[in-house]
Amino acid sequence: MSKTQPSLRKKKGGKSTPKPKPNVPYHRKPDNLSLDKWQFELRKQFAEKQNFEVNNMGQHEVFSDYQVFNSESKNTYKVAIRSAEEGLNFCSCMDFKTNQLGSCKHIEYVLFQINKTSRKKKILKQGYQPHYTSVYLQYGKERKVKIRYGIENENVFRNLSVNYFDEAGILKPEAYSRVDSFLQKAHALHPDFRCYTDALEFILEKREAQTRNEKVDRQLKQSDKFFNSIIKADLFPYQKQGIEFALRKSRCLLADDMGLGKTIQAIGAAEGMRKLYAISKVLIVCPTSLKYQWKSEIQKFTGSDLCVIEGNVREREKQYDNSSFYKICSYHVVGRDLDAINKAGFDLVILDEAQRIKNWQTVTAKNVKRVKSKHVMVLTGTPLENKLEELYSVVQMVDPHRLGALFRFVGEHQITDEVSGKIIGYKDLNKIGEVLNEILLRRHKRDVLKQLPSRMDKNLFVPMTERQWLYYNDAKEAVVKLVNKWMRFKFLNESDRQRMLINLNLMRMACNSTFIVDQETRHDTKIDELMSILEETFANSDDKVVVFSQWERMTRIVAMELDKRNIKYESLHGGVPGKAREKLFENFRNNPESKVFLSTDAGGVGLNLQSASLLINLDLPWNPAVLEQRIGRIHRMGQKKNVQIINLISKETIEEEMLAKLKFKSSMAMGVLDNGESTVFLGEGKFNELMKQVKDMTDKAVPPSNGFISETEEGNEITVVATEKSEPEAISPTQQMQLLDDDIPKATAENFSTNEANEASALIESGAGFFNKLLETLSDKSKTEKLMNTLVKTDEATGQTYLQIPVKNTAVVENGLKLLSQLFNEAGK
Repeated sequence: MSKTQPSLRKKKGGKSTPKPKPNVPYHRKPDNLSLDKWQFELRKQFAEKQNFEVNNMGQHEVFSDYQVFNSESKNTYKVAIRSAEEGLNFCSCMDFKTNQLGSCKHIEYVLFQINKTSRKKKILKQGYQPHYTSVYLQYGKERKVKIRYGIENENVFRNLSVNYFDEAGILKPEAYSRVDSFLQKAHALHPDFRCYTDALEFILEKREAQTRNEKVDRQLKQSDKFFNSIIKADLFPYQKQGIEFALRKSRCLLADDMGLGKTIQAIGAAEGMRKLYAISKVLIVCPTSLKYQWKSEIQKFTGSDLCVIEGNVREREKQYDNSSFYKICSYHVVGRDLDAINKAGFDLVILDEAQRIKNWQTVTAKNVKRVKSKHVMVLTGTPLENKLEELYSVVQMVDPHRLGALFRFVGEHQITDEVSGKIIGYKDLNKIGEVLNEILLRRHKRDVLKQLPSRMDKNLFVPMTERQWLYYNDAKEAVVKLVNKWMRFKFLNESDRQRMLINLNLMRMACNSTFIVDQETRHDTKIDELMSILEETFANSDDKVVVFSQWERMTRIVAMELDKRNIKYESLHGGVPGKAREKLFENFRNNPESKVFLSTDAGGVGLNLQSASLLINLDLPWNPAVLEQRIGRIHRMGQKKNVQIINLISKETIEEEMLAKLKFKSSMAMGVLDNGESTVFLGEGKFNELMKQVKDMTDKAVPPSNGFISETEEGNEITVVATEKSEPEAISPTQQMQLLDDDIPKATAENFSTNEANEASALIESGAGFFNKLLETLSDKSKTEKLMNTLVKTDEATGQTYLQIPVKNTAVVENGLKLLSQLFNEAGK
């Protein structure tokens, strides 16, 4: 690009001085500059205001290699000055390699310093031809390996290169496989001949791609045998295609719709690379809530050893370096553990839910992209949600050169308002697809519908917060005491049975959210997981979703989160009058804006919701029949789509144990605890069977030593420290927000008790349930006698008869009496 001579102006003394050049605006391209010229001038302008440290590392005073140190970022870059013009100079920074300008701020800074000295400026202007011949990598829209001839033995080198390089000095495509022969002869011809590292790496990259294809071709001649040897699962054809794609590309982006099995494809690709390419270390980076889901899937489909990264910094450092094939860590620890991760040297990095790095400016995104690995597999169902920059950021992890410079990428595809400069649309998006075709594989459910079963069930394991564990363990302790009492006496009275029932349900409530238990705090992880699933679903399709929970309070929290996101929904629970229910169904079936149907088990039977194809259970019922009733709302005659069922399970709790019990043949299957017989009035045989089930579950359901999400409250905010016990690090408020957004379920404490209408509904629902059970009991003579024996007690000493009602604690009685007192006072006015 040509340099313009600055205009002159006269001082009072008659001498001419350069007129100050106006600043180039940063946010808006001037009309008189092209996009490339504008970006070039910005870099030059920025460079002239810096104070980098520069060291000349060569023998020539101008045309040499330089070391440029940025004291603010603490980064050091190699700059090679070969010419006064753009194109031949080089910098090791990523901006130079992707911007296609032939320059960057580091190069411009070195040139600026050179031009300060008239003698060096003159040498620079004269130009330079080195004495040695070199092979280098030219960066642009397409990277090319080129040769530059030096003064010494120039003609000999030209003759030698004829069979390898074309007339423009570009390495011929067919010469990649045999270029090592040229390099050997060139080194023998002149000791100073050089092939730069990035050029050599690019050559090897091209050759390895060819080798990979040959290996995959040989293995896939016996396709079934190969896939059966790497993974213990019956794969669908499109899943085999996904694994093959990853094996051929080495670095790729798998962007299938949610529910098509990206996880199993990634595991299959890792096992395939182990067999074909002898990789030995795989790092899986995922949201905290999915770490144990990955563990479960790996154990289910492979025999490979694995390690879930957790604990303090020193413990994690040792874990990265152990011998297990898979290491599973969460996004938020990558920045803290970056040195240990890169020191361990992972062959393959799998990035799950990669939309976590969609904002390229966040600390998390920058840290993740600094993880070094030869092979990369990025998984996301939503590579593009709102802005093109999001897609650009995700693709950077796979191939930072693929989309070129960000300014050029958005400039070519954005449509902006001429007056305000605001983005009002996008254009030529099909061209982006063509550019990404080599590294991106995306299939929609509609594309592979015939390959899928009519129903797919998936269990998604999530951790609990520390506060949830406190509530959970309090209730569990009460259950364990009652179980121990039953083991000693093989009997529990009705009062003990009632307490056991209450505390079992409290354990299950705590697995969902502390709000269900106390209606004051809000600590949970399932809600954030649900919102992620819904956002991905709605971003990719017009599918509708049914969400079930046993507790109306849980659906109430979901409703509040949907309101925040302006997602329309219908909500059904026991407090909704029968006449109003039909309108809910009609809205959900006929209104395309009504996306979600929230329901308690009051809607578990009699509903036809075939307009939905995804059902999410926020909790599991004890009774498998109730679970099937829920699923039957969408998986029934008239359903035209394949159905997916997702169960959200709190990891290492009674919920996980219930998974095994959903197939039991015992008393629980007869409706115990759910719409069936009351536990209090079970016959002894059935009750003893129930107690064995409870004992088994409470024995195994123990909190993990360091797998919870830890929270600390500061003012009105809840800052998530870590999902493992780890050493806290000092970070700025901005970084805290970034870490919170990118990693951890956001638990915000709110006063939910102000929602009086919902409270009234909950009261009506619970009251209706109580009266239904009471009528059922009073209609049976034997049950009535047992109820009377439980409620009525006679003092043996005085003969006086008392009515006894079990209460939680004395505070409940005190509050009740105060309320009655207020009611009587109001009534007397």
